[in-house]
Amino acid sequence: MSSHKKLKEFAATAICGNDITSSCLYVSSLAIMYAGQYAWISLLIVAAVLFLFRKIYGEAVGALPLNGGAYNILLNTTSKSNASIAACLTILSYMATAVLSATEAMHYLHNLVSAVPVFWATIGLLTFFLLLISAGIKESSNVAIFIFVFHLASMAFLIGSGIWFAYSNSFDIMTINFSQPVNGSITMALFLGFSTAMLGISGFESSANFVEEQEPGVFRKTLRNMWVAVSVINPLMALVIIAVIPMIEVGAHKETLLSHLGNITGGSNLGTLISVDAVLVLSGAVLTSFVGVSGLMKRMSLDRILPQALLKENKAGSSPRILFVFFLLCISVLLITNGEMGPLAGVYTMSFLAVMAYFGFGNLLLKIKRAKLPRPEYAQPYVVAIAIFAILVAIYGNIKMHPEYLVVFLQYFIPSITFILLLLNRKFVLQYLIVVIKSFIDSFRKHARLGEIILTKKLNKLTQQDFVYFSKGDNISQLNKAILYVQENEITQKLKIVTIVSQNKQVSDDFMSDFNALDRAYPEIKLEYIEIEGDFGPALIEALSQKWSIPTNFMFISSPGNRFSYRVSELKGVRLIM
Repeated sequence: MSSHKKLKEFAATAICGNDITSSCLYVSSLAIMYAGQYAWISLLIVAAVLFLFRKIYGEAVGALPLNGGAYNILLNTTSKSNASIAACLTILSYMATAVLSATEAMHYLHNLVSAVPVFWATIGLLTFFLLLISAGIKESSNVAIFIFVFHLASMAFLIGSGIWFAYSNSFDIMTINFSQPVNGSITMALFLGFSTAMLGISGFESSANFVEEQEPGVFRKTLRNMWVAVSVINPLMALVIIAVIPMIEVGAHKETLLSHLGNITGGSNLGTLISVDAVLVLSGAVLTSFVGVSGLMKRMSLDRILPQALLKENKAGSSPRILFVFFLLCISVLLITNGEMGPLAGVYTMSFLAVMAYFGFGNLLLKIKRAKLPRPEYAQPYVVAIAIFAILVAIYGNIKMHPEYLVVFLQYFIPSITFILLLLNRKFVLQYLIVVIKSFIDSFRKHARLGEIILTKKLNKLTQQDFVYFSKGDNISQLNKAILYVQENEITQKLKIVTIVSQNKQVSDDFMSDFNALDRAYPEIKLEYIEIEGDFGPALIEALSQKWSIPTNFMFISSPGNRFSYRVSELKGVRLIM
């Protein structure tokens, strides 16, 4: 969407902020149910962990500012198959988030207007956002901004009214609540509260999935803004609830706890306002899911993991086919689970936390394999290790509390990753199908022959795609690694080795001799060596892409040094493979 207006700080923050700030509608009650009167401490610990991830995300996405989040980082530091696992987890997380948020929003609406059928209204809401995002991300950001402002104002008013109510009643309820015994030890209560409260930072990863739609420098600001919002609202909201509502009532009102809080502190009008806000901001979380998954699936399609037919854009710059596929996936999940919260929560919990862990591992790989790559900030390795450990603790805590979540998650994850791996390895799948069809030729010669021809043409089309590796023409071992990478990760039989030369720099005869040896060593890949006079940069990349009809994301370079004149984000999507 480079030809369209990029998102400014407030618009980008609103899109991903609606998801993360809507968490106060459910995470406060969940944390209180497990950590009791100490829930606000668990939520502060979550804020501390999120602070660590600010630098982790800032470094990784700052070094590789392309759509795709954890998938993009792993794609540029490890293999496509590893990156595909992170992508699958992210898509599952977005699917569960979209369906959960839409269903919860319609439950709130049903409480306001009992005639609204929750199931069909959920489908209607998902359809609305399908059409809205198809009209363009800029247009959808205006809706996100309105929802975000309304939500923050509503939460500020609710917290203020709660503080005034507690003060007017001499903090009697808070005193009683803090005198209540905790189930088990305080440490265990904080552990379980922390594990549950980690779900309240869902949405933090979304900004990384549409970073290319943001103006330069906006991404890190969205991380800061989301962190500030969730660090203030969630712990403070939990503390206000403890100061206003007797602990014994929390469980009875867990699904609409903030509306109940509004009814107590400001009467039915405030309770209704909070219900309206819940409908809006949970709907905003659905919008976040559509925007985030659109950026991710577009990148996967560009990299030929998903079919490239999905890439077709409309006049607004959106990819409606990607959005429609995601919409169908959400509808299928809704139909399979019948909108039940338990199975959806299982998929959502495990997939979201796993994506956060993958991002931490991707940051460590970036430090090891892309040490020379320029980055706007740097997260110390021990900071990354602490953050990953915290995520693993949260995963363990959630499995300990809900072992059935892991089973439900695997029921969705295993078929999903199997499908994506089949797409990733479709060259071998097509080859196998050709063999199978040939075995039936004697019995079904005519039909089998037709099928063989169709599949062979499809396979030939896949393998005839040219790829490009820009070599400096002075390191044959790096060239060998590049050929191995292409052979293992891409579906092609053609690789152009391009060296940019000048009057002061020519390729040595030894390098050409070694190149010819590599050409003989890899007979299954047609290697073509090309020397071009000029300066390596975005203009040359764009010119070669148009001249050869090769997408820029099928062009590779090794990791540039500190003296390199351009940032990776300026190289038109060229990928790092070493």
